[in-house]
Amino acid sequence: MPSKSTDAKDLLKKLSETVGVSGSENEIREVIKKEIEKYADSIETDSMGNLIATKKGTKQGPKIMLSAHMDEIGFVVRYIDRDYINFTPMGGIDDKILLSMPVVVHSAGKKLYGSIMAKPPHLQEREEREKPVKMKEMFIDVGMKLNKTPDKDGKMELEKLGVKKGDIISFDSHFRELQGSFVSGKSFDNRAGCVTVIEAFKQLKDFAGTVYAVFTAQEEVGLKGARVSAFRTAPDVALIVDTTIAGDLPNIMPQECSVETEKGPAITLLDAQGRGLITPQKVREWLTETAKKEKIQHQIELGTDGGTTDATAVTLTREGIPTGLISIPTRGIHSPSEVLSIKDLEGAIELAVVAVKSAGQYFKGK
Repeated sequence: MPSKSTDAKDLLKKLSETVGVSGSENEIREVIKKEIEKYADSIETDSMGNLIATKKGTKQGPKIMLSAHMDEIGFVVRYIDRDYINFTPMGGIDDKILLSMPVVVHSAGKKLYGSIMAKPPHLQEREEREKPVKMKEMFIDVGMKLNKTPDKDGKMELEKLGVKKGDIISFDSHFRELQGSFVSGKSFDNRAGCVTVIEAFKQLKDFAGTVYAVFTAQEEVGLKGARVSAFRTAPDVALIVDTTIAGDLPNIMPQECSVETEKGPAITLLDAQGRGLITPQKVREWLTETAKKEKIQHQIELGTDGGTTDATAVTLTREGIPTGLISIPTRGIHSPSEVLSIKDLEGAIELAVVAVKSAGQYFKGK
């Protein structure tokens, strides 16, 4: 039989190489559904595009939302300029990583491969070369000739191929095994969280309560799916799984980011200086005491001053839902070459399983 690490790694590869830019999660949702449906008592897709799988425990207990967002950052076609594509981001993407990046334009059921380009430095004035190129100055080249005039029907050549405004554009990158336990690929944020929820859901058998495995849409563009799904399922407690910044890199001081790879998943106490999640004391006790009791290697994280996760949206749903966050240390977040350790992924799966099983000791069903 394959090892647990092989299972997790293979599933991460499959999910990472599947497309699911925010607002266009159909393909990734179907892949996840096939992975999880035979382990669920029921499964549904809501009007927002969230996938919700339900499993009832062997005895009475709390309703538990175990969730990860399934969407990824990317782009959409904004405008076709003489058979070159002007684009806009979906989610937070740093302009500095974009030049020469290979991408895939998804149009009319076809894939058009291209690269992000800009005016060559050889043709730039000195003042231009000294400034970083902004995204609005870039375009996508899919191998067309510069076409200044449309045909008699008013269409450019790209439009004849089916390209239109609003078509999604994804990173063209592939899953790679690196040294030791490390792997790289696109959209580990948050396909790693999806792997954690899927594998934990599969393993859950003897537990109290009801588990909702939720794979949310549109997290990268405003935590939208989490708000809807948390309202719908109305859990007594929620546990979100996402990635977090790993600080074991050159030029990063421990006081800036103390989370490291291969030291286990992080239990996040707060993020965005408290403007996002502030983990309730009871949830902190639940996760930290359970991790210690089960001897699961883990870290404690106070997140960066920047972004937040679905946990913030869930916390603020209905009259307030006690919410925790398990974070998987990841390098290069929001890039086409994110890096994580399979050991940390396995630790997140293990922590999610024991947390769900122990939830009834800390939270009561309504």
